[in-house]
Amino acid sequence: MTDLDDLAQALVTQMTQKEKMIATAESCTGGLIAAAITQIAGSSAVLDRGFVTYSNQAKQEMIGVSEETLTTFGAVSQQTAIEMAEGALARSNADLTVSVTGIAGPGGGSELKPVGLVHMAVARSDGETVHSELLFGDIGRTAVRQATVFAALKALLIEADKF
Repeated sequence: MTDLDDLAQALVTQMTQKEKMIATAESCTGGLIAAAITQIAGSSAVLDRGFVTYSNQAKQEMIGVSEETLTTFGAVSQQTAIEMAEGALARSNADLTVSVTGIAGPGGGSELKPVGLVHMAVARSDGETVHSELLFGDIGRTAVRQATVFAALKALLIEADKF
């Protein structure tokens, strides 16, 4: 599958069949993952909610990312992505959540955290959380965000299959 709509359709179909719900916790994508899912008719049966937590304050207040995590590791980190996914799971009716936090560019990168770096986590209600570090490179803001949505839908589909 190479089309976002095809991935989203497969995810909605699979989650509907399994009677499971999804929530998203998005930073660098600003709600694009939830938007891709809601593009599909019938998605209301599987999408519980989407958290757009662009600021550190929103990450803390809405999904419980700790101030210590943000101070120690930064907003773009494995630890933050995991806390985002697990926080979205705890604060929703979802069985499966995805979180993304990254540097879409064009600026804002560093040697340790370059433009195009995205941390993604998927948390399941059975207690398993999977983290991925994605390195898209400095391919442009829109391309980084779209690639992140594609990766998130693929990851959700893989993890949904485990229910």
